[in-house]
Amino acid sequence: MTQVDSKALAELKPTRPTRVPEGLWLRCPACAAMIYRKQMEANLHLCPECQHHFRIGANERVRQLVDDGTFEPMFADLRTTDPLKFKDLKPYTERLAAEQKKTGQIEGVQTGRAFIKGRPAMLACLDLTFFMGTLSSVVGEKITRAIEHATEHDLPLVIVSCSGGARMQESGLSLMQMAKTSAALARFDEAGGLFISVLTDPTTGGVSASFAMLGDVIFAEPKALIGFAGPRVIQQTIRQELPEGFQTAEFLLEAGLIDRVVARPELRNEIARVIDYAGK
Repeated sequence: MTQVDSKALAELKPTRPTRVPEGLWLRCPACAAMIYRKQMEANLHLCPECQHHFRIGANERVRQLVDDGTFEPMFADLRTTDPLKFKDLKPYTERLAAEQKKTGQIEGVQTGRAFIKGRPAMLACLDLTFFMGTLSSVVGEKITRAIEHATEHDLPLVIVSCSGGARMQESGLSLMQMAKTSAALARFDEAGGLFISVLTDPTTGGVSASFAMLGDVIFAEPKALIGFAGPRVIQQTIRQELPEGFQTAEFLLEAGLIDRVVARPELRNEIARVIDYAGK
């Protein structure tokens, strides 16, 4: 019997196919189509098949909305000091450090001056990637300062909201930001300012119960979840059957709570049109 060369036998074995790099493809949660991630990102983070709006962070939102190279960050040095020394399974300071390392951001909102299709504006974008865009003392302070800067310099104000609500680790200090931002908007309104509020998926809790719903004009992205409490909590509280999709942008438009549902590719145009219409 002829002895087989083990080296030659190894060369005859079929090689395993190279694995596709992880994260290169993803499945659309709306239509279940397999999407090439880079194609989706090039399409403003929309599904190329059904136009489902994927959630995006504040940096991407700024990049999509403003004219190239015009965004001037402001109030970027504000940091949370953890005045309550809050601790659950981990100290709040550790959770903050982990979020900052993961996102490269100090806090959950980007604020600054910019131009939107040539129109100067004050812009604030909450960051869903940082603590789910929750409203903290620093987030509230940065938004308040953005409102005050817009008031002082007679700039139109654009706030893009996406949030899971108030940040539980800051307790009452977080809830105070609802009143503070709303009071600043009242002064802005008395000064004749224009506030365009943009609601994205999700806009909930203390953010939806304060500045997000106080716009002179309120836009929302298609199918965005907008509400205060979750549907299960509401149903258990009022003990009634809820309409299907009652917390979507489209339902709120029918109820007259928002002014228009605007797809992401048209958002810049619509904001610029409102600024022009208001003479700002």
